[in-house]
Amino acid sequence: MLKHPTRRWLAAIGLAGALVATATPASATETEVTLDVYFDNITLAAGSAGKADSPYLYSSEPVTLHDLTVQYDISDLAGKVEISSEQWPDQCTTPKPDVVNCVRPLPTGTDPDGQTGLYKLTLAPTDAATNGDEGVLKVSFSAQGFSPVTHEATVRIGTGVDLVAGAEHEFSAAPGETFTAPLTVTNMGEDTADGAVASFDHDYGIRADQHYSNCNYDGDQMLFCRFDEQLAPGATYGNTLTYQLGADTYAPSTEAGGVHWKTTAEFEDYEAYLSDRGITLGEPGTGGKLTLTEQNRIQSARGAQADTDPSNNWSYMLISVTGENSTDLEAIGAELSGEKDAEILASIGFRNNGPATLDYSRLGSSVTYLNVDVPQGTTAVEVPDTCSPLLGDDFGDRGEPGAAKYRCNPSPFSKVGEEQTFDFTLRIDEVIADAAGAVQVNAPCQCDGGFYDDIKPANDEAAILINATGDTGGGGGGADPSLPITGDSTLRVAGLGGLLLAIGAAGFLIARRRRNSFVA
Repeated sequence: MLKHPTRRWLAAIGLAGALVATATPASATETEVTLDVYFDNITLAAGSAGKADSPYLYSSEPVTLHDLTVQYDISDLAGKVEISSEQWPDQCTTPKPDVVNCVRPLPTGTDPDGQTGLYKLTLAPTDAATNGDEGVLKVSFSAQGFSPVTHEATVRIGTGVDLVAGAEHEFSAAPGETFTAPLTVTNMGEDTADGAVASFDHDYGIRADQHYSNCNYDGDQMLFCRFDEQLAPGATYGNTLTYQLGADTYAPSTEAGGVHWKTTAEFEDYEAYLSDRGITLGEPGTGGKLTLTEQNRIQSARGAQADTDPSNNWSYMLISVTGENSTDLEAIGAELSGEKDAEILASIGFRNNGPATLDYSRLGSSVTYLNVDVPQGTTAVEVPDTCSPLLGDDFGDRGEPGAAKYRCNPSPFSKVGEEQTFDFTLRIDEVIADAAGAVQVNAPCQCDGGFYDDIKPANDEAAILINATGDTGGGGGGADPSLPITGDSTLRVAGLGGLLLAIGAAGFLIARRRRNSFVA
């Protein structure tokens, strides 16, 4: 089973569309690649129109698949649940009752981050389905040249409730200040909701002021809270939460937060996905219990419940961050040496010297862009998959070796005190004393993201020196060899620290041997 840790715990909430591989994928014959498939456990409300969901299709390495096939089998709940896939009806057939088979004739790329959105399946309870029914949906995934892989998702029938989140709210605060926000939910259904779970999707700058025992946290970031109160039909429940805006929040800016309500059973389904992907559930708080103030109380039998209208389960808040709080991104160069034909590793990039953390995760764009000039007399033989040849106004393929200049795309998140480095393997074709290249952070880019308000632009460029003689004031092509060199040239082994929110965004790929590293 493929595991992928992530900084953003709620990366799957609101997932829409396919996650497409952003590097040039390998063919199946170039490497030993394994496939994996996952489909969410689903709780359906009896008498409802059902739910639609898509499988997650993974591969151990970026790969292009041919004759991709996905098969669904719900025979375990024959007569209780019907399945259909109408997204591409010309590609999906029903060879026998309770089975849907879909074949994609077009080449399709996937990777360890996965792809979803293909062959959305609708599961609908029949009139014969009753509260407590439970069975297995078998999902198979295969492609030309690969052995099929399967996954069994749990499908259960519960009673229907309708949880409705509170209204949107707007606030204003400066970095380091506290503010309060209401947490509310209304049960608009006809049955009592047996508890609920609130999941929080807050930007990094929004920190929890208290750590409640029935809530889980990643540091000071609130992940979710479980509530065991009985929520009566037509009643609204709530409390007030206190937050602190991080002192390292960029200003002026706008921070955003969201709350997503689920039934207890639906959150159990979501927990199964998080566990499958190796995503942490955080740590429970050690303080008192956070409760929802009750307007009414109606006793009801316990059992699985499903929300009949998930579209109204979200509430949002926007915080206008006041004041001035920017940051200094400092380029990291390297000083290396070697003989002719030697291959040497250059770890180059940038460091966030603060005082502000940059968080573009919600947008899914790079916090800055780097230009890399390869030193004279060397060839870049291994290049990170987050870097592409810079060819005037055009770009080559991601990870393509052999270019003289590269554009690199860092992650969407840069924390104060952390470095992001890109590992280039350089072959020394000609030994040249004081051969110089350069790395430039905050490179101009007519694209989303980027950072152009650096408080110390003088350190935005650093040298890459090969075979320095000790007197670096005199020469070398491509860059001024008097540029500062910061950081070291050893291999940095920390993993990718930021998975962007998957709302219409593509994840950065990390190759096994060509890494973009993040180091505190």
